[in-house]
Amino acid sequence: MTSYVEAVSGLRPKMRRAIIMIQDLLMVLVAVALSLILSQSRLSFDALSYAGLACWLVIVLVAHLLFRYCGLYNTVWRFASTPDFFNILKGCGILTVVLYLTSLAFRLFFQPVAGLNERQFIVFFLVSFTIISAPRLYYRFLRDGASWRILRRAAGDAPIRQALFIGRLSEADVIVRFTRTAMPAEYAIAGIMATEGDAPLGTQIQGVPVVAVRPRLVDVLEEYVRGTKNLDFVIFGKGVEREIEDYAELVRVARHSGITVVQFSGLSELGQGGKLVLDAVEMETIMRRSAVATDIERIGAFVEGKRVLVTGGAGSIGRVLVKRSLQLGAEAVLVADNSEFGIFQLDQLVEERERDRLTSRIADVTDRRQMMRLVREFEPAIIFHAAALKHVPILEENWEAAIETNVFGTLACAEVAAKCGVPQFLLISSDKAVDPTSVLGVTKRAAEQIVASLHETHAARPSMSNGGGLNGHDVASRHPGTKFIAVRFGNVFGSNGSVATIFQAQIEAGGPLTITDRRMTRYFMTVAEAVDLVIMSAADAEQRQGADDYAIYMLDMGKPVPILEVAETMIRMAGKNPYTDIQIRFTGVRPGEKLHETLHGENEEVVKLDIAKIFGLRTEVVRWAKIQAGLTALQAAIRDQDKAAALAVLMELHQDQNIPERDMPKVAGQTA
Repeated sequence: MTSYVEAVSGLRPKMRRAIIMIQDLLMVLVAVALSLILSQSRLSFDALSYAGLACWLVIVLVAHLLFRYCGLYNTVWRFASTPDFFNILKGCGILTVVLYLTSLAFRLFFQPVAGLNERQFIVFFLVSFTIISAPRLYYRFLRDGASWRILRRAAGDAPIRQALFIGRLSEADVIVRFTRTAMPAEYAIAGIMATEGDAPLGTQIQGVPVVAVRPRLVDVLEEYVRGTKNLDFVIFGKGVEREIEDYAELVRVARHSGITVVQFSGLSELGQGGKLVLDAVEMETIMRRSAVATDIERIGAFVEGKRVLVTGGAGSIGRVLVKRSLQLGAEAVLVADNSEFGIFQLDQLVEERERDRLTSRIADVTDRRQMMRLVREFEPAIIFHAAALKHVPILEENWEAAIETNVFGTLACAEVAAKCGVPQFLLISSDKAVDPTSVLGVTKRAAEQIVASLHETHAARPSMSNGGGLNGHDVASRHPGTKFIAVRFGNVFGSNGSVATIFQAQIEAGGPLTITDRRMTRYFMTVAEAVDLVIMSAADAEQRQGADDYAIYMLDMGKPVPILEVAETMIRMAGKNPYTDIQIRFTGVRPGEKLHETLHGENEEVVKLDIAKIFGLRTEVVRWAKIQAGLTALQAAIRDQDKAAALAVLMELHQDQNIPERDMPKVAGQTA
């Protein structure tokens, strides 16, 4: 029987289903014969006569139709459960009733048949249900129990890796069941550590013992890893990092013992096989920053069916914006980025089924002519402007590149958006723009001011007449007005050049970890959460008009996190001890850096919106004429290679002081 089950399981799905159907019909015929034998019935006609064979054929056809109707062939055997056995019960019950009523009608209207009564049909029902259920039940037993694993090992398969599961008992039941039925088998749950404090210690779930409950999870894990060398994985359940205080310590204990730590995020079906979806435990998970639940319906409705352009789409934030837009059903996504390798990496990350909706172009956002051609050809409904240079110390030395990309690149893309009538333009901004002390900060603040000023200009003149458009063109008379907004937030985990990626590289190199100052703090957010909130901000801005309209949105980043705490935590997560295994060295604050960042200035009013984790900012908007004069002076400073003059212009612009208006080439929004 075991070899038969193994042989059937190795067939293709259609062939396997056909064999199962034939098997069930044979079981029905066997059940008919057994019911007559067990009830010692003596029929008045020959079962092998033409009439008898016709009866057998009718029974087979009726049984096949009823079993298909009851869904007996819509279930994969290894996942068969109580509802599936109820379907068998229902199918056998209906078949018994149909056969009984048919025989009753035949006896009443045609001819009496001796040897048939209710007893035979009761026996038939019991026998048919038993022998049809038995193969399925036996198959589940082989797949769930040790017998199947022994059988698999005998066939020369690699040994199954052992894992501990830490999470809720309800989730443990699902994972244990799935790991036992998965093809091929990859993991075996050796024990369950329950996060519920009232879980029954010592009991079993499908034969797997509950070895620990809160609050003794860390102690038991330490004992477990010391007492066995056969443990390969620790699998955390969904959301465990938010449920227990000892999460980071559990990760540290496991990694210190050389055990791989992963987190369960769902189940997937691959053909006829199943697979656990296990994610690596990242720094943002370890720090346990509480994430807001995303309004998927709202951001999905906003993005679905739209054409989306992402500048800097190969960067850390732009890449997630691209992937998220595709997931939410964007009609098409265009990436404009100047990194060939970044575009290549992005293409590898996008799923095959979504690549036909993704287009990538190597482009410079400061090149108006190139951006104009891209936007006119693609016709986006929204531009996410994520292209920026953002490394504080490097930009102190490369200030011209920072101004060209962060200021004039934003200006060029905004100008193109307005000329082409793009409905919405969204700038990805930074907390460095608040009370800026660095080149990065003043350039991002200038970009915010450009966007905010254009926001006010277009809101004030939604129906500009001749001479009211950009560079003297009548934009609004030909196109609907463009909505300009900026979204300001702090650091994201795992972005290019973030402390998490730098620390990870330093840990892998054996240290030391370098921190500028032990007092330094930063705001942190997961890149996935930041991107969803950026899209939500765009969706909210689309609906706002008049006094309730905001040029700048601010994301709630929670509480600032000490950088020293991040470093120490990451060292522990790598299974090392801070200051002994890996040193931490303090190098002093670098040019342009601040000890503590803020998300809004003293002169900015924070307005609470009806959206979790998103605020509107009321801030003084620099008049467009003053921005034009500032941009003219900035271009002159770059031509003269005068960093001091350039920074003075940007700071004056930030402080909203008078700037002498000079002759300059016409820029976005300037009238003829």
